[in-house]
Amino acid sequence: MQKDAAIFAGGCFWCVEHDLREVAGVIDAVSGYAGNGGSIDKNPGEFMPTYENHKGFMEAVKVIYDPARTAFKKLSQFFLDHIDPMDVGGQFFDRGASYSVAIFYKNEEEQKIAEGLIQELEESKIYDAPIAAKVLPEPKFYKAEEYHQRYAEKNPEHYEAYKRDSGRNEFQAKTCAIRDEKKIKWRD
Repeated sequence: MQKDAAIFAGGCFWCVEHDLREVAGVIDAVSGYAGNGGSIDKNPGEFMPTYENHKGFMEAVKVIYDPARTAFKKLSQFFLDHIDPMDVGGQFFDRGASYSVAIFYKNEEEQKIAEGLIQELEESKIYDAPIAAKVLPEPKFYKAEEYHQRYAEKNPEHYEAYKRDSGRNEFQAKTCAIRDEKKIKWRD
């Protein structure tokens, strides 16, 4: 089986990881930190971001997938439907640059796909504000601490309360309802 990988940042990595695991063809999803650390004081080669110290990094998820069963475009579409792409200040409960939204690309083809999806969202008029999701070159990815991996499975009650109370569930349901009402589908 062939494998490929994609990195997405969409606020709390618990939620992004859990949601992306639902996509057929996803082999694994790993929570972590994406970025170059901004202005860190330590040697960047030795620095390992942690939950307590990830300034200059975005919470992100690295998705390992089977390209025979799904594609970067399908993963990106699913991702954009499960976050608030208009929020410039973070995502739901989580505020600040560490919780920004981005699709990371590793080549020109992925960049064109991601930029095309952002443009498609803008043109669809699903949302009443400009799309704030960024399309960025793939940065270094650092795996998060083990207690963050598969958090929804390890701590289902806390996870469900967090996701529900953050407004993420409500926002996703509203987006789906708008798509259905306006008969807006992603282009192939």
